[in-house]
Amino acid sequence: MLNLERLRTLDALARHGSVSGAADGLHVTTSAVSQQLAKLEREVGQPLLARNGRGVRLTDAGRLLADHAARIISQVELAQADVEAQRGCAVGELRIGAFPTAMRGLLPQALAALRAGHPELRVRVREQEPEESMAAVVRGDLDLALAIDWHNKRMPVPAELTRTHLLDDTVDIAVPAGHRLADRAGGSGKSGISLAECGDDDWISWNEGQFCHEWLVFTLRGTGIEPRIAHIAEEHHTQLAFVEAGLGVCVAPKLGRGPVPPGVRLLPVCDSVRRHVYAVWRADADRRPSIRAAVDALRQAAAGLR
Repeated sequence: MLNLERLRTLDALARHGSVSGAADGLHVTTSAVSQQLAKLEREVGQPLLARNGRGVRLTDAGRLLADHAARIISQVELAQADVEAQRGCAVGELRIGAFPTAMRGLLPQALAALRAGHPELRVRVREQEPEESMAAVVRGDLDLALAIDWHNKRMPVPAELTRTHLLDDTVDIAVPAGHRLADRAGGSGKSGISLAECGDDDWISWNEGQFCHEWLVFTLRGTGIEPRIAHIAEEHHTQLAFVEAGLGVCVAPKLGRGPVPPGVRLLPVCDSVRRHVYAVWRADADRRPSIRAAVDALRQAAAGLR
């Protein structure tokens, strides 16, 4: 019996062209990809990969099985969608991945609506960064993911996924109460700031390698600033605590923001800085009532935040 997860790994290798590309696409290590493919070769009893310089290529058997793998993965999604659609209601299990601020600011309302409207649907939620959750949807580990990109830096969405826009999340710049620009906080009657005005500040940012960290560096450099990333913190509340302590400034999205520490001032940005929040799912799962119900609940929750 062929293992579905190993077929997904082979499919990723065929799509990305290399072990490292497959590992990046699946968000696993290259060693994990190699182990899965070695097990798959033992299952089929013949080589699927051949050395090609420093990389690998698919053998004839590998290409044949990869073609089947793509169709099998699609058929699994279609089978699940058809079984659900035949019942005509959202039932079973739905697995959702979401980034932290959406977990706080968007999902609770949507999940409450789903529970009330679809009591037979069991929803499991996992907190993940957008890149990881989208890869999990591609692999089939998740059914739906909440993701973000920025007005000036879009996140690529794999071709096999469908997405729908939920809301635009504007952001402010958080500075300490004693900051030289603090008197321009919202409601002071003075205009917002430009990012260039924070060129001499230390920044508190997300983890290196995360899309939001790359966006911050990209955006500041676009204004002629070489950013000084002084501290790295995953959670926005932690970043704001560092700001309150006078250790730097940070980007403060409105979604899921919650109470702001008393020693922090929020400055609007003259040229609106915003994140696009959207839901993604596999295109071949479009007919699943549970997907449609979840997307509808997310849209309603997002509409209440505008």
